[in-house]
Amino acid sequence: MKLSNKGRYAVQATFDLAYHGEGKAVQIRDLCERQGIPARFLEQVFQDLKKAGVVNSRRGPRGGYHLARPAEQVSLGEVIRAVEGPLSMAGEAGDDESPGLSLTRDVLGQLSRRLEAALDAMSLAEMCTEAQARGLPRGASGSYVYAI
Repeated sequence: MKLSNKGRYAVQATFDLAYHGEGKAVQIRDLCERQGIPARFLEQVFQDLKKAGVVNSRRGPRGGYHLARPAEQVSLGEVIRAVEGPLSMAGEAGDDESPGLSLTRDVLGQLSRRLEAALDAMSLAEMCTEAQARGLPRGASGSYVYAI
């Protein structure tokens, strides 16, 4: 199974909000610069995430996007479902389904539920912990240092 660009960008963007935003609004241009995501595409991703209640936005000079809840309460499964819809590898059951097709559909349905459970078990906070353990620098880009 392969995740679409939209799904991957949603995970990258929400991770960035959790890791670099630290509760503050993150501007799209800063996020795009760090994550290498095209701004036009990211705006579409954020519309879906906002509609699903994963992120909120703030207008104005200090505006941008931020997580709607603490990173500990946002799972990767929720993020992916917000932009991809339900994760299902199994098709719909038909009336004239053969026993082999029925078995295949049932097994793929079980695998879909296991995949969703695994994605739901990992939070953005866990990704942040992993990033910190790997030494990923933290903090918003574009911060200024004034020396006099």
